Amino acid sequence: MTERTQKITITRRTAPQPNGACDHISSEYTRSDRLAAWKARWGINRNSWRIKPGLYALGAPAADSPVFATANYKLSFDALRTSLKGLNAWLLVLDTKGINVWCAAGKGTFGTMELARVIAETGLEKKVRHRNIILPQLGAPGISAHRVKAYTGFSVVYGPVRAEDLPEYLRLGGATPEMRRVRFNLCDRMVLAPVQLVHFGRYMLPAAALLYVLGFRADAAYTAGALFAGGALVPALLPWLPGRSFAVKSAVAGLLVTALIAVGHYHGAAQFAARALIYGSAASFVGLDFTGASTYTSLSGVKKEMRLALPAHAGAFAAGLAILAAWRFL
Repeated sequence: MTERTQKITITRRTAPQPNGACDHISSEYTRSDRLAAWKARWGINRNSWRIKPGLYALGAPAADSPVFATANYKLSFDALRTSLKGLNAWLLVLDTKGINVWCAAGKGTFGTMELARVIAETGLEKKVRHRNIILPQLGAPGISAHRVKAYTGFSVVYGPVRAEDLPEYLRLGGATPEMRRVRFNLCDRMVLAPVQLVHFGRYMLPAAALLYVLGFRADAAYTAGALFAGGALVPALLPWLPGRSFAVKSAVAGLLVTALIAVGHYHGAAQFAARALIYGSAASFVGLDFTGASTYTSLSGVKKEMRLALPAHAGAFAAGLAILAAWRFL
């Protein structure tokens, strides 16, 4: 795939300098920005929503203006610049391959060496008198503050979890306990649903359509139901679904939807058991994808759950098919 960068509103471009060029940007959130955010949420050209790494000037920053670091994922960049409306600041954008701060910190692209590289390449030390860089709190897993200090002379300061709290953070000179708290409420969870539905829907909806055309209308409904259960019901009901494992929570959601659909398509206990195994495991597979986007699990926890869940999915799916075959041919 050809790598592309998303256009941003640049109010003025400075002349090239020996210590790196710097674009002046606006804090305004335009109609095109909203459209870009909507497309990104629905997975449309998902990998193209990135901006050029480097140093950006917001407003009219001076040598004493604060420096904020962020990812080159456009939604992360927009969240930062729009939260700083009316302020003068430097925005240091790391090359995270178009991944948001939290995920990039876990993957290592929002990391110590990348931060040191961008500081050096932009000549940041020549633009500011102070030696502090404010990083998003969720970027902490990828950054070794003492190594950044040793490599660049800049000290790492962690800002609040949410960019919207930055003006108050600057006013107070630090973060309150509430600013440090990571929330994962209904809004935070459901904003992730569209991209999940699109990602898995490109495979499951055509399969459902094919089953419907071939006359397997019940299975078409079960397939669509598994997509809905794993892609939408799991994030909506996450705190209330039983179990700690995402695979278990998603399987419960899948079984619930399968049972509801079976009310209108019931053909006996054996067939229901087969569909419960097949479509419960399918819903669990879809919902398991949320484990890396939540506040519930660590990177090691995600890997552990994947190792346990995927063989279980395959086994349940195979068992369901075996029951169907036995019922049909025996």
